[in-house]
Formats: sequence, structure tokens, C-alpha cells
Amino acid sequence: MSLLFGIYNLINPERYIWTQVRILHETDKAILVSSNTKFWIPKSRIFGIRLRNSVFEIYAKEETIG
Repeated sequence: MSLLFGIYNLINPERYIWTQVRILHETDKAILVSSNTKFWIPKSRIFGIRLRNSVFEIYAKEETIG
């Protein structure tokens, strides 16, 4: 079974990226961000938040952000 998942990850790898966002609103379960468009990101999908040069960046799967 693990061989199947190994081959799947080679064909379709999950990519995590840092992207610059503007945080508009936060609730207990999600964050409303703006990056050309406004959208909600569930906190369970965010793996990191950092502040670089006065700009917030969120680390999440590429499919979640874009």
C-alpha cells in the first residue's frame, strides 16, 4: 500500500508555498485574507504565518491559496 502512495506523490506532489497576504479579519476557525481577491482560509490549512519586511506571509498548500 505504501508503494502506491509513493508513486502517487511522485506523479502529483503536494506543494507548500509562502505567499504575501493582507489579513482583513480573523475568527476562531478561519482568516479572511486579500491577495488580489478576498477569500477565507481555514486555520487548519495554514501551516505557518510570518511577518517579513512589514508584510504578512502565509505558508499553506498551493491549492489552498491559489
